[in-house]
Amino acid sequence: MRHAAFLGALVVGLTTLASGGAAAADYQVCKSTYALCTTAKCTTDPSKADTVQCACEVRTGYSVGSTPCEVPKQTSAGKQVRSRYYPIKSYAHCANNRPWANCFDKECVVDKDDPSKATCTCSVKANEGDYVMVTPSYSAETCTIGLWSSATVSQLHEVTDFLKGQKELQPFPLKALNADTLGSMTPSSAK
Repeated sequence: MRHAAFLGALVVGLTTLASGGAAAADYQVCKSTYALCTTAKCTTDPSKADTVQCACEVRTGYSVGSTPCEVPKQTSAGKQVRSRYYPIKSYAHCANNRPWANCFDKECVVDKDDPSKATCTCSVKANEGDYVMVTPSYSAETCTIGLWSSATVSQLHEVTDFLKGQKELQPFPLKALNADTLGSMTPSSAK
């Protein structure tokens, strides 16, 4: 049952994707330049306990967000784009209370020296249920080390279901890399 309710925003950034509750009808697919944070590593700022800085990729193409696509804009901090979601193929299903970063639809500043990179200011989340780590492989440390951009399992399934009805951007078949260990979790470790 936990599997059925699963998966980022990540990506959600987490890509991925953790907007904090956009309904499927609120998602929008469009083509633009955006920041992809599904595998972004994040760093804390001791002066700001509720936000982190995440190192994301800059991409151009179709993506999904809860707001319409925007043209990159010049700000005093530099060229600004929004973080959006692009479908993933594999993930680890994490069932602990560790914090993760919600980068979905967040503002990002493109690196002036490397326009393929952006720094996104993302909110810190924890204790919101099982979450996703976007990764091509799984180890016992996957869900226990570092602070990464992510989304809840239910948010991942929500955006994946939405994309199934879109012609411009289709989801990939999702693979939970640690599916064989999920059934062995006790109720206290699955919260």
